[in-house]
Amino acid sequence: MRSPLLDTPGAVAAETPDADVAGHYGDPFAEQRAFLAGEAMVDRSNREVVRVSGPDRLSWLNSLSSQKLDDLKPGQATQTLFLDAQGRVEHHLTLVDDGEAVWGHVEPGTSAGLVAFLDKMRFMLRVEVADMTADYAVVSVADGTRITPPAGAILVGDDVLLPRELLAGRLGLKLAGLWAYEALRIEGHRPRLGFETDHKTIPHEVGWIGPALHLSKGCYKGQETVARVHNLGHPPRRLVFLHLDGSVDTLPRHGAPVVHDDAEIGFVGSSARHHELGPIALAVVKRTVPVDATLQAEGVAATQEVIVPPDAGRNVAIDPALRRRIR
Repeated sequence: MRSPLLDTPGAVAAETPDADVAGHYGDPFAEQRAFLAGEAMVDRSNREVVRVSGPDRLSWLNSLSSQKLDDLKPGQATQTLFLDAQGRVEHHLTLVDDGEAVWGHVEPGTSAGLVAFLDKMRFMLRVEVADMTADYAVVSVADGTRITPPAGAILVGDDVLLPRELLAGRLGLKLAGLWAYEALRIEGHRPRLGFETDHKTIPHEVGWIGPALHLSKGCYKGQETVARVHNLGHPPRRLVFLHLDGSVDTLPRHGAPVVHDDAEIGFVGSSARHHELGPIALAVVKRTVPVDATLQAEGVAATQEVIVPPDAGRNVAIDPALRRRIR
């Protein structure tokens, strides 16, 4: 759904899958600074919105997803994952409960699949699932930004679900493009589904243990893999932050190979130009790559900053002979 804010003078569309919102409005670095100062919002209205209502909604979602949600307090924003039977990430949901319904937003193009899955799992429980993307738009502000949400808006942490007819009002703030938001997301080491993940990603690899996954909650699909890695092994890959060579004019593309000692050892997730740090990126690499190794991201030299340590997982001591049998 194309954002009306793309008609703002100076607006330049972002790249797929974000082409329905503005990447910038003419000055990406100034937009980053304005956003951080609490003077600007970012239009993320290409994200999709899901609502789950009914008295059983929290216990039901708790049984299906990775986060502990059965005691979630109204107004408390959190994240959760939906995994497949092998523990691989299928959906990432940022959500809040308003006391009557759970509201969440997901990546562009993924709400239909999530809603179809949830509808299939309702059985006789008192829940209703609805795709609200046509009615609500996601916008984001920096942590600590003071805003007065208009009637009908829902706060999800630093995100606001706005009735779409109010999007042009911009919460009374300036506009910052998605490039600004992405640069700050990368700086904050926050993975994005479909960028720092692929069809093989498990939660340990990208640092979602904690923010989006509770290790001691009840059962849910994929829990066996999570527990196995946490207690007995290590994830095969790890998320890293890259400081890129600033003398190179281009940024490595999403999916571009990351190379060490002439061997491909991972892929670039997201890259951006930060107003203070210069060119930066998130990448997923093999766990065994030395943390002090200089890498090449699509030919651009890059130094690492550890996000997920190589020794993630294996938090319970176990006899080596038993570990061999389990594997």
